[in-house]
Amino acid sequence: MAQVKPAFETFARIKVVGVGGGGTNALTRMIEARIHGVEFIAINTDAQALHASGASVKIHIGKSLTRGLGAGMNPEIGRQAAHDTKEEISAALKGADMVFITTGLGGGTGSGAAPVIAELAREAGALAVGVVTKPFSFEGLARMKIADAAWNNLRERVDSLITIPNDRILSIIDRKTPLLESFGIVDDVLRQGVQGISDLITIPGIVNLDFADVKAVMSNSGSALMGIGRASGDDRAVEAAKMAINSPLLEVSIDGAKGVLFNVSGGPDMAMAEINEAARIITEHVDPEARVIFGAVIDDKLKKGEIEITVIATGFNSDNPAPIRPTVSGFGAPADMGQNLFDTIKKNPSSTINPSYTPSTSTPPIKEFVDDSLNDSEFDTIPAFIRRKINK
Repeated sequence: MAQVKPAFETFARIKVVGVGGGGTNALTRMIEARIHGVEFIAINTDAQALHASGASVKIHIGKSLTRGLGAGMNPEIGRQAAHDTKEEISAALKGADMVFITTGLGGGTGSGAAPVIAELAREAGALAVGVVTKPFSFEGLARMKIADAAWNNLRERVDSLITIPNDRILSIIDRKTPLLESFGIVDDVLRQGVQGISDLITIPGIVNLDFADVKAVMSNSGSALMGIGRASGDDRAVEAAKMAINSPLLEVSIDGAKGVLFNVSGGPDMAMAEINEAARIITEHVDPEARVIFGAVIDDKLKKGEIEITVIATGFNSDNPAPIRPTVSGFGAPADMGQNLFDTIKKNPSSTINPSYTPSTSTPPIKEFVDDSLNDSEFDTIPAFIRRKINK
């Protein structure tokens, strides 16, 4: 019997926006991974970094404001730069069903521009999902303050927000891991956060998941957990499910989630009983009334005998989550799960979670950062030509 192959246009249109240095670095990792069925958009104030991006769409923001030299760790510059270029950004986002905004919070461009871009994405009718990192502790209090303020601004403008505290990565890597490799792992975790969700939409399965399923779980949902686990052997489904919901990178527990979407990928030998075992592990931790959607895919890219489970959970109860303040003492954590994740992270790291919140029904104005986040001595580190523009 002839198979009917739908035109590509029948699928959801997914666009991934990398903002600032951290975001465009992560975008490069995603492009190298050849994530299926998405369009990549790089947005930066730094002209040199933008030129090096392999994204199909590049938007240079703040040309007159920064002269192509970046935002000087000042989010107000990033915010103004995005605002001044919003028509071009809106045109690039037009027609998207889902927009990922990925960035490293704590700098100037990503922290300031990401909330503006999220707002434009939702105005365009897209499901807006933030996938962001927070700084390492050793990057200093000023950068962490900027990241916290930016996180609060962003969470009020996206449908769902996945957060990776960089310090958590210290718990899964060896002390001797080179610096460049460590930051490469950060980029790869951001990649996995995006790919783990986009693959659910773009790759057909036996029990198929589509954009409507993802939207049902992630729309106006606040903070999100996105975890991935892989395992083989007799208890592979159980072990993969446990890894997905208990990753060392996760900031809060899946307990109490009201929306859960999970996908089980395996070879032709994958059994229905294994899917049931995985579902039991996942659902026993969530709200009894949670909306649960599952999918199943035969994936020939997996190793023989291996199962992969992706979990997205939303709708957490906690209104007062603990602040993200892990310490560097997490280096070289001895947990078996941490080592297992480190061994496989470049192929598919388990992504992560953020503190939860109740989405607001109205969008408050974007806060200005300069006076609140930087003291005078820190403000003095901003290039002089940028300070002059701020003080006007």
